[in-house]
Amino acid sequence: MIAYLNDQFLSLDSLSISPDDRGFLFADGVYEVVLLVKQVPFHLDDHLARLDRNLQAIQIAAPEGLQSICGKLVELNQPASDFSTLYIQITRGVAPRNHRFPDQSVKPTVYAKLSPIARSEAEVTGAKVILTEDIRWGRCDIKTTNLLANVMAVEQAKNAGADEAVFVRDGLITEGAHTNFAAVFDGTLYTHPLDHQILPGITRDIVMGLCRELGFAVRETAVSAEDLAAAEECMLFGTTKIITPVVQVDDRLIANGKPGRITRTLQQSFQQLLERVEDRR
Repeated sequence: MIAYLNDQFLSLDSLSISPDDRGFLFADGVYEVVLLVKQVPFHLDDHLARLDRNLQAIQIAAPEGLQSICGKLVELNQPASDFSTLYIQITRGVAPRNHRFPDQSVKPTVYAKLSPIARSEAEVTGAKVILTEDIRWGRCDIKTTNLLANVMAVEQAKNAGADEAVFVRDGLITEGAHTNFAAVFDGTLYTHPLDHQILPGITRDIVMGLCRELGFAVRETAVSAEDLAAAEECMLFGTTKIITPVVQVDDRLIANGKPGRITRTLQQSFQQLLERVEDRR
């Protein structure tokens, strides 16, 4: 596997990062994960635009030529898997440990690699999720590498035999540990509005567009955790989860415990988008 680190394409095993890198010391950086469909990046421009916004938000200068770096990385690796991910991480760089930003002469650390993935069986059968308190920092709209609260929530879900942890803040559902979340009531899809409490997901944005095309009503309104008992459908959105039905929350089934009509229709439409990407190869 060939990866990219600071102007060099090298074997992943040969890469090393300084222990004084601020990403290592402070989680002072941001990242993106892009889906590759048979070697073709899916919505790469949208991911890079979000990465740029996040870099601006934490005052790191955006490196030049990221799109070319991504293309070269795919070319060098030629992933055999139908689905892969392209991971991009940018930190503030290497400097003596100090809470203040280093001098502007310090160059950001830029790292990227590819990883094969498999589509989850939960896309077909449905996922189980648990609800857990949202203890993350106040700027969840920034895709920071500071993911400790997410990691702890995912471990909690794993120990409960669940596929994902869904965060609850002040009684309201925000999002999953590495997904966005939506629920259907009376045929209308509800999902948390875009603000500082959730990540503006690329997949979420695509799904919102599909809902408009298909005529499904959408309300960007937070759902109460208590109201989930009356939900007709629930679902997760994400780069690696695509659109995954949720059939169980904690110990309670959603509706009849099977993926619902709106979820299935959205999945079919999203799959058509993925097939169009394949056709561009």
